[in-house]
Amino acid sequence: MSTNPIDKLSGFCVVTGASSGIGLELAKLAAKDGCDLLVVADRDLASAEATLRDCGAASVERIEVDLGTATGTEDLMNKIGEREVDVLVANAGHGLGDAFFVQQWTDIAHVIDTNIKGTVSLIHKIGARMVLRERGRILVTGSIAGDMPGAYQLVYNSTKAFVNDFCVGLANEIKHTNVVISCLMPGVTDTQFFKRASMEDTQAGQMDNKSDPAKVAHDGYSALLKGETQEVSGIMNKVQDLFADILPDELVAQMHRRLAQPDR
Repeated sequence: MSTNPIDKLSGFCVVTGASSGIGLELAKLAAKDGCDLLVVADRDLASAEATLRDCGAASVERIEVDLGTATGTEDLMNKIGEREVDVLVANAGHGLGDAFFVQQWTDIAHVIDTNIKGTVSLIHKIGARMVLRERGRILVTGSIAGDMPGAYQLVYNSTKAFVNDFCVGLANEIKHTNVVISCLMPGVTDTQFFKRASMEDTQAGQMDNKSDPAKVAHDGYSALLKGETQEVSGIMNKVQDLFADILPDELVAQMHRRLAQPDR
């Protein structure tokens, strides 16, 4: 379903998880549209800032905070201040490989706190302002993994299931407004995800045909401009997501196990 299509983004755009990968590619697209950018990540953003200035952004600011913490979200909101956010790209998130009972609780909690609490908190704080003024767009990075019981990547998949459903539900709640929320659902993408999730020794991590993050970002950006609620990026990912809905969950979990189980 599409609502309120536009030709390009404009105004003040906040992009989280913008240091590399899909987040940086989304920020580049906003920069090329001439947006004023505030980029956010839990790691150094100096290189990303320079790249975005070269892409034509009207202005670029950066803040390095951990959005898996209340302090990180508060620091970001203080950086935004009273400014009206025209576009929020909520891309921050990370994975965690290996078996659930092998993982450390602190690592599990951080995935939940970043992917769910941080994302929802930011959408609540910024989205509420958008609804009050009847204007704004939000793009959230979900995943087709959210439609799959994720053996050996269990917590990540479960958080993305929440994010996918949250976006559709919220889109329905605010459909009477001019505020748009879109959910980008990529599959296996050629980013730092697998290294950071300690999943380089898995079939998924070693795949040669990972999606190009620039193409994934383009699909999500286009969906946001069109006002589409969900966008699965890539034909094969669309097919995979469709079969994940059709096949029994037990079978999907076993298939996912083969992709995500460490090779050791």
